[in-house]
Amino acid sequence: MKILFENRQEAGLLLAQKLKKYAERSDVIVLALPRGGVPVGFQIAVELKVPLDVVVVRKIGMPGNPEYAIGAISIDQSLLQAEVIEAYGIDPKEIDAVIARERKEMARRESLYRAGRLPLQLQGKVVIVVDDGLATGSTMRVALRSVRKMNPARVVVAVPVAAAETRHELAGEADEITCLDTPTPFYGVGQWYANFEQTEDDEVIRLLHEAERMHPLDAWTKACSVRGG
Repeated sequence: MKILFENRQEAGLLLAQKLKKYAERSDVIVLALPRGGVPVGFQIAVELKVPLDVVVVRKIGMPGNPEYAIGAISIDQSLLQAEVIEAYGIDPKEIDAVIARERKEMARRESLYRAGRLPLQLQGKVVIVVDDGLATGSTMRVALRSVRKMNPARVVVAVPVAAAETRHELAGEADEITCLDTPTPFYGVGQWYANFEQTEDDEVIRLLHEAERMHPLDAWTKACSVRGG
């Protein structure tokens, strides 16, 4: 099996090359899915010279097998795979317990990463939604639905690698998908990176602060308001 990327940073740089048409545009923003999507999104934002923020989502793992996704949630959206839940005969009370736990963690991350900032106004904007890869696509799908509620002009999914079936299924959720590879068989996102260490909170915060220093979100919001966006 061929390794596609040395790490998330390299993956982000390679993705940015495919997104050059969005560079230095005042109506463009990168939204990364924490935590693994943030190093990828940071490199894209730096190369395109646009702001970076996060869209916080959480995977809903199967009770007893948390790595197996049966859905995902965001602040205002939820998505559960009813057919999987039914097939495994999972007790709804167990699912409710998992969701409650993930909502608590999501609130913690929202507070930590966004540091009290109000949600961005994305109406009429071009939003590039980034993760480090797509397996089932549950978290990306729920993130896209949250973003769509804010009426952006265009929603672009940018990922280094994805399962081919998942990429196909997400085509109806985004205006554009930029993906560097869809290997078959897929195995899992981490299989295609030489270094796929877990991204920690400290790293997410550091990258968000560095991106803010280069392209302040307040300035971006004001510039968009002046343009009538």
